[in-house]
Amino acid sequence: MENSLFNVFVFLAAACLVVPLASRFKLGSVLGYLTAGIVIGPFGLALIGDAEKIMHFAEFGVVMMLFLIGLELEPALLWRLRKSILGLGGLQVILTSSAFMLIGLALGYSWQMSLAAGMALSLSSTALVLQMLQETHLMNTPMGETSFSVLLFQDIAVIPILVILPLLATHSLQDPQAHASMISTLPGWAQALIVACVIAAVIAAGRYLSYYLFRAIARTHLREVFTALSLAVVVGITLLMQLVGVSPAIGTFVAGVVLANSEYRHTLETDIEPFKGLLLGLFFISVGMGMDFHLFAESPLRLVLAVTALIILKALILFMLGRFFGLNALHNSGFALALAQGGEFAFVLFQFAGTLNILPQAQEKFLTLAVATSIAVTPLLIALYNRLIVPKFLSILPQRSFDRIDEENPVILAGFGRFGQVIGRFLTAQGVKTTVLEKDPDQIELLRKFGFKGYFGDASRLDLLHNAGAAKAKLLIVAVDDPDTCLKIVKLAKEEFPHLKIFARAHNRRHAYELSKAGVDYYKREVFDSSLDMAQHIMLSLGKNESDIHFKAIKFKEHDEATLKASFDFFNDEPELVNFMRTQRTELERILQNDISGDSDS
Repeated sequence: MENSLFNVFVFLAAACLVVPLASRFKLGSVLGYLTAGIVIGPFGLALIGDAEKIMHFAEFGVVMMLFLIGLELEPALLWRLRKSILGLGGLQVILTSSAFMLIGLALGYSWQMSLAAGMALSLSSTALVLQMLQETHLMNTPMGETSFSVLLFQDIAVIPILVILPLLATHSLQDPQAHASMISTLPGWAQALIVACVIAAVIAAGRYLSYYLFRAIARTHLREVFTALSLAVVVGITLLMQLVGVSPAIGTFVAGVVLANSEYRHTLETDIEPFKGLLLGLFFISVGMGMDFHLFAESPLRLVLAVTALIILKALILFMLGRFFGLNALHNSGFALALAQGGEFAFVLFQFAGTLNILPQAQEKFLTLAVATSIAVTPLLIALYNRLIVPKFLSILPQRSFDRIDEENPVILAGFGRFGQVIGRFLTAQGVKTTVLEKDPDQIELLRKFGFKGYFGDASRLDLLHNAGAAKAKLLIVAVDDPDTCLKIVKLAKEEFPHLKIFARAHNRRHAYELSKAGVDYYKREVFDSSLDMAQHIMLSLGKNESDIHFKAIKFKEHDEATLKASFDFFNDEPELVNFMRTQRTELERILQNDISGDSDS
């Protein structure tokens, strides 16, 4: 018991120390977990020795992750991705397996060993890639959807690979019961029928029985019981799939898809998410612990060449297929790099091939280390991709030229976001001719869809203001989102078009001060009125008198605006500003705590 508690403490402490450092340098949590595993493992500080047992337990985190991903998907989305799943995923596994098999044959290994290693190396790390995509918010991009499709097919491909490996065995098994399922002694057609029936039963139970079960537990109003049921569902499906020799990850993924339309989906996600995160972290720590650095010390050049060949060959095949299936250069390069490593299922397949005497023990250990190293290297490759490749592609993407402005109106509105829209709609409804400038092309397209006229242009550029008729206009309204850009436009307009009256959107008190100093005729803090309006409704909901609250809101607004303007005289003198604001806060409390009659008489 003491040893187990010590192990738990070591895992948690290592993760808490190393992962924030990795995230601080934008290397991602996965590399942090791998580093923590190396530090505490048998080839680091040797605080924990048995990485293999821990990995078998931690693989449950991968199962939970696929269950949660299934909850986010609906059958319609899977059907839309069928081309990527079957076409791109299937070709990737076949071509990669064939390429590595040919390399093995060229190096003098038997075709059985070469094929077994090739099939295992064709798989990528589902846990690593999906974790990185979620951390970088790329899951819903073409790169993310394509990566997920290929990973899903790879997970499905584990099943036929496990069927093929025993056929490659040339010697008797080291352990006849190894990796045997409850139905492994049955004929092939019977195994297929039972597997189909089990998956159909999972789908039927998820669709027709789960609602009543979850509703009965929800009626107890005991959150811990619902959490226990959520975990029991995942564990139960995992055990069921193991009994019939099917990948537990695929079984729980199917269950997740079936429950995607359930009204309890979000509760399931909330309950399982913390366990998934902890177990995935434990899985990556165990991968780091399992990296045999003695083997690396014996043949470092051989290992470096193997990892380099693995990543380059897989990346080239993925890049070629991605291009064939229509990915652009930016998404395709990220897709190829993200899936270029080996996968966690390769550890299982290498071990299985070892028990079948297909792979010698030395080759099994070497390939396992190569895959683990490729997993550790991938976060660094993605970090380099985000820092070096993405900016390069973005810099050469064709940019839309600014629109030619063919009208001159008395009012120019710069910025048509959530603040500028209200102003623009109100002025248009009053028949006021307004020239709208917006530098977000998507916002301009949306504006035109709803029948408004606007121009794609950057109001901080002098030539655009000239083209918009600033020399003849009467009023410039600056409602852009960025405070610095807003200030830049105001200063430019005051310098070049001194006759213009300028109304500006202030983001906060500091920005209001900067705008006032720049010479705007009127500024408005963007959330002040809406916040004060909500404050009035809050007081009314607490039972206060409506006329009293309305009167005090007016007093508050007058006092705040007067205080803000008065503070501009010493806005950059912090001690004096703090004393002034404290004095004014006391004055405000005195005003608001008086009765209406008292305020009115004074």
